[in-house]
Amino acid sequence: MMEKFRAAMAHSFNDTLEKTMQSYRKQLKFVVPKRRGFINITPDCEEALRESGISEGLMLVNAMHITASVFINDDEAGLHHDYEVWLEKLAPHEPVSQYRHNGYEDNADAHMKRQIMGREVVVAITAGRLDFGTWERIFYGEFDGRREKSVLIKIIGD
Repeated sequence: MMEKFRAAMAHSFNDTLEKTMQSYRKQLKFVVPKRRGFINITPDCEEALRESGISEGLMLVNAMHITASVFINDDEAGLHHDYEVWLEKLAPHEPVSQYRHNGYEDNADAHMKRQIMGREVVVAITAGRLDFGTWERIFYGEFDGRREKSVLIKIIGD
């Protein structure tokens, strides 16, 4: 008897999830004209959230390339400059011969910079808004630019 009850409850729960859980996907495209740069993509993410119609859930934002990053921080030019200097100290672009990866390419440093800054962020959605701290914004970080790259936004919730 208990087995039938559990099976019925699980089936009912799964039906409820299927009826209320929504999913939305959007891809952003960027061409950063320099080798490196940071773009505040918060307005693009907020627009995707409005388009989705989802008011409670989670937003995943991730770079679709191994030499680019998505991260959360303050939108302040001095901080962006400090990131540039810091990342270049950790993984300098030149001399390119210092990297084994650079046999056919010159972007090993970009792979390392992406590893440091991360691939994606997840942001809670509450009452139809991204749940940020006071100064938090979502950024696309480019470390090997001058060509088209993309960012995936995936929103789930109801």
